[in-house]
Amino acid sequence: MGVRFTDLCVDAADVHTLGGWWAEVLGYPQEVTDDGDVVLRPPTGAGPNLLFLEVPEGKVVKNRLHLDLTPDDQQAEVERLIAMGARTVDIGQGEQSWVVLADPEGNEFCVLSAE
Repeated sequence: MGVRFTDLCVDAADVHTLGGWWAEVLGYPQEVTDDGDVVLRPPTGAGPNLLFLEVPEGKVVKNRLHLDLTPDDQQAEVERLIAMGARTVDIGQGEQSWVVLADPEGNEFCVLSAE
């Protein structure tokens, strides 16, 4: 018996707004499911989907799971994301080669330096 990793679920107060924001960040097409959730599927078909699920409560603690993004140009990508509504956050990371940001609903993610 095998298993596949198909979806990474993200709790959201507004699935359409947050899903749309991440769709723009990643360049993934956005679909609304029959249940009203929002799913982003990688255009290449490789990797898991991001599935945005509506929840009534807001985010109150640091994420236990987060996304790492690896752009060609870290500084340009950080500037683009901040212009789109991300904000820098300090989760106690200290001086690192990556930058920790939060999306419009406060979910932390990292922008790594180009490899």
